[in-house]
Amino acid sequence: MRFHPIEIVLSMGIKLAMVLVLGPPAVAVLIFEVLLNATAMFNHSNVRLPLMVDRVLRLVVVTPDMHRVHHSILPQETNSNFGFNLPWWDRLLGTYRAQPAAGHDAMTIGIEQFRTPRDLWLDRMLVQPAKGPASGYPINRETNDK
Repeated sequence: MRFHPIEIVLSMGIKLAMVLVLGPPAVAVLIFEVLLNATAMFNHSNVRLPLMVDRVLRLVVVTPDMHRVHHSILPQETNSNFGFNLPWWDRLLGTYRAQPAAGHDAMTIGIEQFRTPRDLWLDRMLVQPAKGPASGYPINRETNDK
């Protein structure tokens, strides 16, 4: 639900090519797609889990609070919590950030150039990738304030 139609087509092409090359059973592909989409929808949801449940779950899966930090406007937070399925990669690679500096309620999310209500209409969202860079900093830029 959060991907551009062109991204979906490109991703599908890559996945189909891998299925042709590797030849996994159809049921394995189906299970993979169901799990991939379910976890992506879960961690992009606006669900507030009890703190203790979130603390335990984020050891195994990426929770909405954990992934939301990645959508912050602060570069050190944007460049963290990349995972949308397994949390271990961010922990292993040093990109894990437990909480946003301002807390979840005060954290500003989104891209500055696309923050008006009109920018969230479907027609505008479909052309956003063609409008140039979405921010003034490169992703994964090293910062001294980790």
